[in-house]
Amino acid sequence: MTEWLLSIAGTPAGMTLALGLALMSAFAHAVFGALQKGQHDPWVTRASIDVWIFLLIAPVALFAVPWPRGFEWLVLLGALGIHFAYKLTMALAYERAAYTVVYPVVRGTGPLVTLAFAALFLGEHYRALQWGGVALLSGAILMLAVVNLRGVRIGRRALYAGLGWALAGDCWLRSIPPMMLGASG
Repeated sequence: MTEWLLSIAGTPAGMTLALGLALMSAFAHAVFGALQKGQHDPWVTRASIDVWIFLLIAPVALFAVPWPRGFEWLVLLGALGIHFAYKLTMALAYERAAYTVVYPVVRGTGPLVTLAFAALFLGEHYRALQWGGVALLSGAILMLAVVNLRGVRIGRRALYAGLGWALAGDCWLRSIPPMMLGASG
């Protein structure tokens, strides 16, 4: 499988596959968040989603890709820990605040935070147009949260707690990998 993936890298077939996988991932991510915030217990729903993902991906992980060696296990365990903390903060955010407010905040801050940390910790350089494009994208998504605030019928304290967890998960946890890479590079 690795040979095939490498053979389509940089080709129209590779771009089509990458676009398809990105769109499928975005759709699945939105569905998982909506299910978690749905009418059932969010913790049971999240656990069910994760168990099914594990069962679906286990054959690929066990038989189609090479096993990690040496230091790769530490990176894998670190990524697992960060991802678990991210899922925990998102569950706490969804539990405390309106999904229609929390979800746009998480998705809207993501591109901006990623770009900022890449610039600060990885030495990436972006032009004003690139910063402007990401700011426009993030601003438009964040405006959904502002618009949705009008219909929210929860207390300010719960709303602030949910938004705090959302920002902690999205901003702080996104910063860990770039800081680790910046520190080792």
